Amino acid sequence: MKRAAVTVAIGIIFATSIVVRSQAPTPPQVIPHDPAWAFPITEKQLAPEEPTPKSVPNSTKTYLPKEIDDLQNAVDWFPSEHPPAPMIVQKGHGDALACGVCHLMHGLGHPESAAVAGFTAKYITQQLADFKSGVRKDLGGRMNTIANALSDQELRDSADWFASLKPATFTIVKESATVPKTFVGGGRMRFKLETGGTEPIGNRIVTVPDDQDRVRRRDPHSGFTAYVPPGSIARGRALATTGGNGKTIACATCHGEALRGLGNVPHLAGLHPIYIARQLYLFKDGTRHGVDAELMKKPVAKLTDGDILALSAYIASLPPADTSSSASH
Repeated sequence: MKRAAVTVAIGIIFATSIVVRSQAPTPPQVIPHDPAWAFPITEKQLAPEEPTPKSVPNSTKTYLPKEIDDLQNAVDWFPSEHPPAPMIVQKGHGDALACGVCHLMHGLGHPESAAVAGFTAKYITQQLADFKSGVRKDLGGRMNTIANALSDQELRDSADWFASLKPATFTIVKESATVPKTFVGGGRMRFKLETGGTEPIGNRIVTVPDDQDRVRRRDPHSGFTAYVPPGSIARGRALATTGGNGKTIACATCHGEALRGLGNVPHLAGLHPIYIARQLYLFKDGTRHGVDAELMKKPVAKLTDGDILALSAYIASLPPADTSSSASH
């Protein structure tokens, strides 16, 4: 009898583990792409935080690390700072992760994800539709999986909500010949080595959190510094404003004055520089498809690696549409 009870218990545990695994989102297998600085792949994980309640400055809330890392439930440190969020932004289901986990509850996201605050609802809806149809592919497949799990109503609700948010500065661009030594950790985010030290920047953009602990806790008030090679911003400005004697097209032609958007053409000013670089590379090599990709083919066709780095540095250094507030510094 005792043996039978043990067998039943093992069976229950095994069945439960199957249910838990089936409900957990499948981690994306990121496809390697060059250059590695723009398409980082996790090298190792940070040591886990102690399983005690965590807080961030100026918030009355506390969350456990397991709650902060729960991809189905977005932590909301400052709920009074944004309009009431639709359910899909706060809570996910199945393969549809909570939008606020990666894009954060102010819509500015971390460098590995898009800042979507202030894009028009039509533009966001089109991108989600492209992910859903497969016209636009995420290199890790995560956004394709998420978009396919969204209902039409959830798609509209999330697009409308993120469109209602205001862009703000979340990454400061700084020219420097040397940068902290880093590794790519969880979330494909760069962290400073515990042993410290610096190294030449080379031909890279290196983005690191201003406060590692706060960023790990998805604090929307703690942003990033993006180091770029000396002279990058001026070179990018020349390309973006003049087209570089026919090498490309002046960005403001389509993206509006100060690159703050024009109609449903998205704003670019102040986006994460490595995100900008990724999109330029994907447009250039034909990996990214869709209506906007067709429009971008000519502007990116002649760009070199150095051009893409410089443009990304300059565009990211511009103040976003709303300069009355800063989300990080």
